[in-house]
Amino acid sequence: MIEPQEPEARVVLSTQEAQERLQQYGRNVLEEKTVSPLLKLLSYFWGPIPWMIELAALLSAAVQRWPDFCIILALLVFNAGVGFWQEFTAGNAVEALRKQLALKARTLRDGVWGQLDASLLVPGDVIRIRLGDIIPADVKLVEGDYLSVDQSALTGESLPVTKRQGDEAYSGTVAKQGEVVAEVISMGKNTQFGKTAGLVEEAVTVSHFQKAVLTIGDYLIYISVVLVVILVIVQLFRHSPWLELVQFSLILTVASIPVAMPAVLSMTMAVGAMALSKRKAIVTRLESIEEMASMEMLCSDKTGTLTQNQLTLGEIETFAAPDDQTLLRNAALACREEDRDAIDDAVLQGLHGLQDSADLQSYQQLTFVPFDPIHKRTEATIQDGGGRSFQVTKGAPQVIMEMCALGEDAEKRGREAVERFAEQGYRALGVAHKTENDANWIFDGILSLFDPPREDSAATIASAREHGVAVKMVTGDNVAIAKQIAGKLGLGTNILSAEQLPSKDALGQHGAEAIEKADGFAQVFPEHKFAIVKELQALNRIVGMTGDGVNDAPALKQADVGIAVSGATDAARAAADLVLTAPGLSVIIDAIEESRRIFERMNSYAIYRISETIRIMIFVVLTMLVFDFYPITAIMIILLAFFNDVPIMSIAFDRTPLDKRPVRWNMQRVISVATAMGIVGVIGSFVMLLLAKEWLHLDVAQIQTYVFLKMAVAGHLVLFVARTKGYFWERPFPAPVVVWSAIVTKVLATFLAAYGLGLITPISWPEIALIWAYSIMSAFVTDIIKVDVYRHLEQNAGRHHGFLAQLKQPFHAHPLRK
Repeated sequence: MIEPQEPEARVVLSTQEAQERLQQYGRNVLEEKTVSPLLKLLSYFWGPIPWMIELAALLSAAVQRWPDFCIILALLVFNAGVGFWQEFTAGNAVEALRKQLALKARTLRDGVWGQLDASLLVPGDVIRIRLGDIIPADVKLVEGDYLSVDQSALTGESLPVTKRQGDEAYSGTVAKQGEVVAEVISMGKNTQFGKTAGLVEEAVTVSHFQKAVLTIGDYLIYISVVLVVILVIVQLFRHSPWLELVQFSLILTVASIPVAMPAVLSMTMAVGAMALSKRKAIVTRLESIEEMASMEMLCSDKTGTLTQNQLTLGEIETFAAPDDQTLLRNAALACREEDRDAIDDAVLQGLHGLQDSADLQSYQQLTFVPFDPIHKRTEATIQDGGGRSFQVTKGAPQVIMEMCALGEDAEKRGREAVERFAEQGYRALGVAHKTENDANWIFDGILSLFDPPREDSAATIASAREHGVAVKMVTGDNVAIAKQIAGKLGLGTNILSAEQLPSKDALGQHGAEAIEKADGFAQVFPEHKFAIVKELQALNRIVGMTGDGVNDAPALKQADVGIAVSGATDAARAAADLVLTAPGLSVIIDAIEESRRIFERMNSYAIYRISETIRIMIFVVLTMLVFDFYPITAIMIILLAFFNDVPIMSIAFDRTPLDKRPVRWNMQRVISVATAMGIVGVIGSFVMLLLAKEWLHLDVAQIQTYVFLKMAVAGHLVLFVARTKGYFWERPFPAPVVVWSAIVTKVLATFLAAYGLGLITPISWPEIALIWAYSIMSAFVTDIIKVDVYRHLEQNAGRHHGFLAQLKQPFHAHPLRK
């Protein structure tokens, strides 16, 4: 018999001492950093681009051009509103973690037990922990036999962990069995739970979407600023009115810089998010859609994500029991169903799968002794239908076999069975019975238990590979269990334990490569998951992470795409970019496919927007330098933005091809294609200007309308050219809403050119017909040039890819994996 340990000597705090320590250590809460919503909103009106828009609006008001002023102001407010709403509705992971902390604690102060707000606990406080309690701080057990703790949400372990005197238990975990007295050793942000919250706050990523927008913006800003400076200098030498010149230059610059680009791309992603929600995937951060399209590696939590987080009956090894049914029946009789113990549930479920499991009702349980970590077994006295009594027991196989006094051969066979199950990652359970006539217990056999994979996990992993996404398993369980599950799911068996992971100080290139080559990771804590994601990102990998527990929150936040699976904790959901509301991972494949379609739409718009800026900016500046007149007015530039950019949001509904490989922003390709298309547009516009000036002999006001309509019609046709890498008349055809938005806006622009409506000088219908015919012909020419540029870039990329492969780089980009 095991003797209980003597309680450790301890000092009971007085109220006065507790108050002093509270002043020293602070409250037992996670710090929350908040920013005023008003300040967040105002921040979107502060910065280089907002300043330019605001200055243009002020100049428009100064010269009393109120239509210009209203449209510019509307553009400014629209962009700020979209950005603010995205940030305002984002989930706060730290707040969700705070909500999971225990609210009250049974505390011993001044020698008296009482209820105390958990936020007022201090190091040295003595508390009592019972079944069902959420542990309010990191504690050291000082009294009591044992405490069974469910810490799966913190560590990912699928079974409760037994703690004894001297062991530590963590804040935020749940007591499942036992009752102990413990001493608080860490609180608030210094607990394991608090460190997890700290990692969530520490996790910072800049999305590739943001980088792409900045790259495009920088490129267009450089072009615009250079051209505007040249224009202003030349026009000032020509003694142009400086106020009108500055106002026109600002409007031209604002039109050239893609101030509406974030809004249009956000609209595209928002529509995609609505489509994903219908497939049971809720997007909490819009930029994550673009990241998911680029995702190359998916680090998946095992427990509750790849597996069901529910123990299930595995192989059965019978000894004295005549068959599996008898062995399972005796094991089930040694259970108490109302306790809802994970092992008891697995045994009972296994029995319910037998044909005559109903005969269990004919037995009556007279007494029941629950499991405890000292005796390591349960025991029950049973009475059958005939009134005969017998005893059953189940528990650790070594304990049960020792009780049964097995022979040498039977004991050897039992040890081999236990070892075989352990090698497969199974948990073994011994079963025995004893009748009134038996002197010793009779060893019935051994059951194996395991947490089975979800039904769709293997198929999801295979499908992810077909989509170019490598899957790595991450778990808090031991290596044997990890390898067993990995084998069933078709993953590799190169599983690294936490001890095998390179240290933070010695990671380097070699350590990062070891992480990249691993098929999974076992016995990991939150900081390990967080580090794994960061190291893969350091190799320029786009990393996704799935999870469901508090322990997953830091890695979910750090990952390019954090995915909270169905049934995830609030903390995991708040840290995630994508929240799955249907069981299993199959919806992730749907999300990947949808995100790649969305990416194609954003890529098309980016090419369109850059080419349009080049077409308008260079044409306008060169025309003023060569012919010394404004080829288009300021109000026309703003109207062009309305006729092209506002309806262009219909691209969010466009049909696009589906790429089977991860796609990334390739800015060299985007800018090269867009620049080539823009230069073709500039040449076409110059030819059109010469026709209007030299052949049709139009005056300046009519030429301005002529140029306006040409840019409006040709501009939207450029979108149809930009939306595919092949010829624009090939499949997939544009969605009806894209076609109709083009038709409606161009008809409006045409009627505006024909009738003026007090805004511009009208032109004749034959001149309008000429513009339409010329614009359509120009679109075909632009399309041919575009296809040729793509073909040239593909050839160069192929040669570059081969060169990198020869150098054996650890990571090579996929320049044409669109």
